[in-house]
Amino acid sequence: MPTRKRTLTGYRPTGKLHLGHWFGNLQNMLALQQDYDAYYFVADWHAMTSLWADTHEIRAYTEQMVLDWVAAGLDPEKCTIYRQSDVPEVAELTTYYSMVTPMSWLERVPSYKEQREQITDRDLGNVGFFLYPLLQAADITIVRAECVPVGEDQAPHLELTREIVRRFNGTYGDYLVEPATLTPKEGARVPGTDGRKMSKSYGNAIFISDGPDEIRAKVMGMITDPARKLKTDPGDPDICPLQQIHKLIAPAEDITGWDTCCRSAECGCVAHKRSLIDGLSAYLAPFRERRAELAARPGYAWDVLADGARRVRPVVRETIDAVRRLVHVEQ
Repeated sequence: MPTRKRTLTGYRPTGKLHLGHWFGNLQNMLALQQDYDAYYFVADWHAMTSLWADTHEIRAYTEQMVLDWVAAGLDPEKCTIYRQSDVPEVAELTTYYSMVTPMSWLERVPSYKEQREQITDRDLGNVGFFLYPLLQAADITIVRAECVPVGEDQAPHLELTREIVRRFNGTYGDYLVEPATLTPKEGARVPGTDGRKMSKSYGNAIFISDGPDEIRAKVMGMITDPARKLKTDPGDPDICPLQQIHKLIAPAEDITGWDTCCRSAECGCVAHKRSLIDGLSAYLAPFRERRAELAARPGYAWDVLADGARRVRPVVRETIDAVRRLVHVEQ
């Protein structure tokens, strides 16, 4: 039987997961664990690069993320789930990469400049934030991931990882795996309750752990077609965030019906919102029930992470031992 290729994905623990995560990357993670040797890690060090001034919630967010992952269907028996900070070899490999990587390579990473400009409520002038592409490269290569699922916004990061690997191998010996891009199935772009991209930082997120009351409050406050002022005005469901979310969970015939009645002004936005509330509450009910079961088991998330750390340790030790020999730290 051929060996499955290894893939890796990491998430920063910055809060609860929302519908954008669910319909974006999480569904791909569920699919990849079936066909790949999948490694999924909680990137708590990455979270610290921007949350360094207030880190007290990162541990709680880590636990919540693991509960969300497993309740959503990630199986600790099929994939390896671990915490970044439980693998100190990542920090050591990052140090070696810092020796061979020119500063100009890091300065040209598009998201570095963008986030420095856009995120104004935090101090991102720290060295850790500047070096996070190196940390990301170490995350990928420490487990010798052969392919990494990346969207368009992350493509420059993976290309930088490949450049670092090529420079390291060219300097010390051809050992590290140069990861290939794994193009995931395109996830849905989920709008937030205000019409912008769904994001915790925008305060427009519907979390997958939200109960019916929370869903009702958020959906009833959603914007719809801004040009539709009155119930008797025809609407355009193509630009309505309500319709964009509803079509992700409802049967096609239901969506066609709402599309028709919106364009003809035969139904109002309030009625549509009530339908989405009922549908979304029912859609997420199995997840909420499963998550409640897991949360009722004391220490469950930490047991999952401890087992993942145990499974990943031989892999990372083999890598770092070889790297140490290559850079002549050890013989």
